[in-house]
Amino acid sequence: MEINTNMFGDKEMMTDALSAQKFITDNYNIWANECATQQIKSELMNILNEEHQIQMELFTEMSKRGWYPVQAAQQPQIDQVKQKYPPQVQ
Repeated sequence: MEINTNMFGDKEMMTDALSAQKFITDNYNIWANECATQQIKSELMNILNEEHQIQMELFTEMSKRGWYPVQAAQQPQIDQVKQKYPPQVQ
C-alpha cells in the first residue's frame, strides 16, 4: 500500500504559513496592548516586528510566484480613501 505524502505543494504550504503568520501577529498585537510593563511591551513589540517581517517575506514570495495577486490601486481610489480617512491632528 502506497501512502501519498505529497498532499501539499509549495503553494499550499506557503498559504498555510502566511495564514499562521497573520494569526501570530494578531495575537502578539493583543498581548503587546495588554502589557503591564514597558520592558515586556518592548520585547513583544520586537517579536511582533520580526513576525511581520516573516509575513512580508512570505507574501512577497507568493506574489512573485503569482499565488497572491494584488491589484494596484488607481489614483482616484487613493484620493477617495484620503478623503474618507483624513489625517488625525493631535
